[in-house]
Amino acid sequence: MKVVVGLGNPGAQYANTPHSVGFEVVDRIAESCGAAWEEKRQFKCLMAKVAFAGQQALLVKPQTFMNLSGESVAPVVKYHNATAADLVVVQDDIDLAVGRLRIRKAGSCGGHNGIRSIIERLGTQAFVRIKIGVGKDRANVVGHVLGKFDPDTRKVMDAVVAEAAKAAEAVLSKGPDAAMNAYNGFCAATA
Repeated sequence: MKVVVGLGNPGAQYANTPHSVGFEVVDRIAESCGAAWEEKRQFKCLMAKVAFAGQQALLVKPQTFMNLSGESVAPVVKYHNATAADLVVVQDDIDLAVGRLRIRKAGSCGGHNGIRSIIERLGTQAFVRIKIGVGKDRANVVGHVLGKFDPDTRKVMDAVVAEAAKAAEAVLSKGPDAAMNAYNGFCAATA
């Protein structure tokens, strides 16, 4: 079973913020598959079962808040007899320019607390991440990732969210290497 996780913070006050673009990507996938979200309290998440990229997959939106994402993701992976190799996590990345897309097969958390939590709970760094560039305000990182997008940035984010959903499909259908070749370097701000 493939597991595609979108990272974000639950609640309307966090919608349309850099830290919740992972939610937007899995929402787009669920909508394209005609799937509805179900609350799964035992996993502290919203989940949708979908036929995606030619296979059965689970879409997951942890409801733990970002810094505790692993408390949701690790139990979902283990319960469904998946492995870290079956996991794709969609996250924001402040070290990438707004609208950039980058896929990685493994690696450290890079300072992202949601990824840090997943690594700690899974006990491995070997899972695919689809990183969406949201830029950074060095003077106020927290304010930036939890602040609302302005209208111009929102247009760029809409484009990169759509592309990230396609990238997730490519990871599942063609493998991470092919997806990296196709999508690394994409920038919605210049597309």
